Amino acid sequence: MILKRFILCVGIFFIAVACNKLKGPKKPKNLISKDKMVNILIDAKLITSANSKNKTIMRDSGLDMNTYVYKKYNIDSLQFALSNDYYSFYIEDYEEIYTKLADSLVALKEELKTIEAAEWKEKTKREADSLANLLIENKENEENKDSLLVKETNTIDTLQKGDKLYEESIKELEGLLEPISDSVSQ
Repeated sequence: MILKRFILCVGIFFIAVACNKLKGPKKPKNLISKDKMVNILIDAKLITSANSKNKTIMRDSGLDMNTYVYKKYNIDSLQFALSNDYYSFYIEDYEEIYTKLADSLVALKEELKTIEAAEWKEKTKREADSLANLLIENKENEENKDSLLVKETNTIDTLQKGDKLYEESIKELEGLLEPISDSVSQ
């Protein structure tokens, strides 16, 4: 029993001494600023979340997704890793970076929704305009047909019965105006 307590006390002592000496990583000489770190993480997140079609387009255009962010911000992987380790040890700084990251991604998402809504609105406006133009054309065609029919009727009315042209016109109109009987099978 005494031996168990002694081992427990010695274990707690060693844990306390080990944790006391844990001061965290030293600040790197070329530490990436918080704002630049936010921008780096945004770009990294966007690249990793791209769908396969977008990744194919990026690869086809010669973009190396593994080194794009490093080249864009003129850093190397070691500098990023050391800065990330440093910030991840100091939770307040890391939390600030990730809060800015989350806010920026939400703002980008809202901006994308606004752009997509404007594009959708423009597309539906074009479709509505096309439909309206078709309706106008159809209405004009119907009016033209009606006016031609009225002109033909007026012309026939001016002709006298017994006239050859009158008889031919009546036959043409009868063929056009002949009702379809329900009893006749089609």
